[in-house]
Amino acid sequence: MTAFIINFDAIVQMTDEHLEQLCRANPDVKFERTAKGELVIVAPTGGETGSYNSELNADFVIWNRQTKLGVVFDSSTCFKLPNGALRSPDVAWIKQDRWDALTPAQKAKFSPIAPDFVLELMSPSDELSDAQAKMREYIENGVKLGWLLNRKTRNVEIYRPHQPVENLASPPILSGEDVLPEFVLNVQSIW
Repeated sequence: MTAFIINFDAIVQMTDEHLEQLCRANPDVKFERTAKGELVIVAPTGGETGSYNSELNADFVIWNRQTKLGVVFDSSTCFKLPNGALRSPDVAWIKQDRWDALTPAQKAKFSPIAPDFVLELMSPSDELSDAQAKMREYIENGVKLGWLLNRKTRNVEIYRPHQPVENLASPPILSGEDVLPEFVLNVQSIW
């Protein structure tokens, strides 16, 4: 992800409302906001990464339709994390009772909730250190399980609270563990 970071602090504080207006005025641009208030402009993915993102999201949607345990979100969804950052994982999932606890207004905007699960699929232009920092931020803000998939190296990093990052080289499958009961992702399909 070739990202550009802009700091508006010297001029104005970028509120959630300002960012929502900016997103509506620029629908072809993906924005995030760091916990420091910096605006992150994320370049769109290429066709290959976009296709893999869609395939991954479909696997989660199919599993979720069968289990009816929660809600699946795509990479267009921005979540307001407890540290104030606004982040958009490639795939996110929230347990149904946690999602239902939000008000309709909270669900309609940048939902103030950390997903239970996130997945980030690295694009060829992504910096590994940036992706890893984002994964750590998710876990520090309440995400229970996170997967960072790197197609270039065929490596998966698994993030869990209070545990060291687990690195897997070319795993054939990934288990959703107790966060995504009975979910199994065939990782071979994206290698």
